[in-house]
Amino acid sequence: MSAQDMLTIKKLADHLEVSARTVHRDLKSVEAIIAEYDLTMDKKSGVGLQIIGTAENKSRLELVLFNVKHTDYTPEERQTIILSTLLETNEPIKLFALADELQVTVATVSHDLDKIEENISGFHLSLIRKRGYGVKVDGREADKRAALSYLITQHLDEFDFISMLRENIQKKSKQQADTISARLLGLVDRDRLMMIEKRVERLREELPYELADSAYIGLVVHLALAIERLQKGDNIQFDADNLEQLKGTREYNIALKMIRDLGTAMAIEIPDDEIGYITMHLMGAKLRVDHEYLIEDTSLDIAVKAKELIRFIGVKLDIDMTDNSRLLNDLVAHLKPTIYRLKQEMSIKNPMIEEIRHDYQQLFRLLEEGVDTIFPEVHFPEEEIGYLVLHFAAVLLDSEEELRLNALVICSSGIGTAKMLATRLKQQIPEINQVNNKSLFELEKLNLHAYDLVVSTIPLKGINREYILASPILTQSDVHKIEKFVRRRKISQKTDRRQKQEKDPENQDNADVVPRLQAMQEYSKAILALLDGFHVRQLAGERTLPKVLTQICSKLAKEQVLENEQRVSRKLLERERLGGLGIPNTSLALYHTRSNDILKPCFAIYPLSHPLTVQGMDGEDMDIKHILLMLAPDDTSQEVLEILSYLSGLVIKDKKSIQLFQSGNEAKIRQFIAGQLNQLINEKI
Repeated sequence: MSAQDMLTIKKLADHLEVSARTVHRDLKSVEAIIAEYDLTMDKKSGVGLQIIGTAENKSRLELVLFNVKHTDYTPEERQTIILSTLLETNEPIKLFALADELQVTVATVSHDLDKIEENISGFHLSLIRKRGYGVKVDGREADKRAALSYLITQHLDEFDFISMLRENIQKKSKQQADTISARLLGLVDRDRLMMIEKRVERLREELPYELADSAYIGLVVHLALAIERLQKGDNIQFDADNLEQLKGTREYNIALKMIRDLGTAMAIEIPDDEIGYITMHLMGAKLRVDHEYLIEDTSLDIAVKAKELIRFIGVKLDIDMTDNSRLLNDLVAHLKPTIYRLKQEMSIKNPMIEEIRHDYQQLFRLLEEGVDTIFPEVHFPEEEIGYLVLHFAAVLLDSEEELRLNALVICSSGIGTAKMLATRLKQQIPEINQVNNKSLFELEKLNLHAYDLVVSTIPLKGINREYILASPILTQSDVHKIEKFVRRRKISQKTDRRQKQEKDPENQDNADVVPRLQAMQEYSKAILALLDGFHVRQLAGERTLPKVLTQICSKLAKEQVLENEQRVSRKLLERERLGGLGIPNTSLALYHTRSNDILKPCFAIYPLSHPLTVQGMDGEDMDIKHILLMLAPDDTSQEVLEILSYLSGLVIKDKKSIQLFQSGNEAKIRQFIAGQLNQLINEKI
């Protein structure tokens, strides 16, 4: 981040040869590090990142980074290494020994142990810490294994793990051997790992369902850890009554065969308790199960209770789901291994739990109430409630009931990128029924809660409701965010059982005909003025954006479209700093603003003699050959703003319209605009 200009996430990811998701994930740690040097991170959506601070503090940070060795770890990685080291041994370890290995201070290790103590409580483990004694993990062997297995699978890339098992490990480079992933894999003998994997692969085909890669890896890692720890004398205990219940199931017979095969191959006696845990792994890893298998292999009491849970939730939501056989089958397949795990107090991890709780709040509360009522003898942790929520949410989202949303789109001026975004929204999100465009100037006057969805092309401060920040071109990432919101809305609509009223917040029917006629007159005047002032004018000479914009504003000042060209061109440049204005996959950029220095609305096109490199609406640099200019006075009518906004949407209407605006053919563009605006007026009449 030594660059003086802002860098996009994509550029950083490409430079570091990692994914954009990895960069996003690591930014919090980066901000914590630079804060120690009195530096801050400036983050602008769609623009990029930049470290802010004095040159002296930046130099201090650079000097430290220059001397960092490649074995330095992030706090999270360091805590993972400390915990894995503690779990490996039953003896206490001195803090200075851990500090020396990681090349940090004892105080840092002590702080890491505080964090570790919080994290391992979820596995029913605790830390014993005494002066002169050291530190040791205390708890059951089963819980220690669960924590180790979780550590390995959390920091392990599934593709890399499977690739490693298929390749010659000795071919791996030194750099790969230094990664946290490789360090954790060092907890198990790698030759043994490959031997186990081959046997699991053979028996995998005997299962009546498929194993997901994550479940497959979890099983291989569990077996490898089990054998490593058995050889150290760390035996596991499995409840005898539960083990008896498992006998006779397909999973138990496969686990038994697997354990005997491994015991023979490795000349080691593996106790029956291990078979119970392998059976639990197989039962918890079901991807899909057919109806016949469920009836054959599932105890009836769980099926009965699953039906009760479906009925309980259905009554609360006033929705009949009792005939939904898919939901029943899925719940029974999920609940059978879950009940066993919960009774055994085996840890359950749900990496999506916070997201699920946020997205499905009411459904989450109903299921908490439901399992307490239907399964009083079993404690369901929040992680497990989260998985049940997903089963019910899938059914509710499949409903044919149509969701119709009213959206509000906000941009700095209300005349440019807002309409582009509105056009994209209606194209991409079928649930959006109506879109209104407003400017930042009008934000204080708006009742934001009258809208189902608020989307903005610029960051908004001090507003009292949720909104989505999106690029004017609506990237795939933006679409995912909005689709997620729509799913949430659909579920909340059903769980709240509130009938959605059809509303049009900004264009309510008005019984008084005079204001309507006045509005139509305003529309007509605005259209005629814009068509009369529209022009395509070639620019020559200037090769930088500030000079090009100054040249354009100077010409418009002479034509009395605006005054004080310096202030207007400066406002156009300021608008660009809020977010790129280049339209991706075109040679066009839409520059727009509103100002008291603008005397009348204007829409014009300026082909450039030399291409300019500007930031696109997707945050990437691009070359442009045409500037589309859209100007309006600060104090202008709603009808004029609507017409200008409509024009900006026309630019990206489809491929033909983009090609037309890129052509620079003034007569054809004017004819196209006139025809479209005439159609708009007819619709309003």
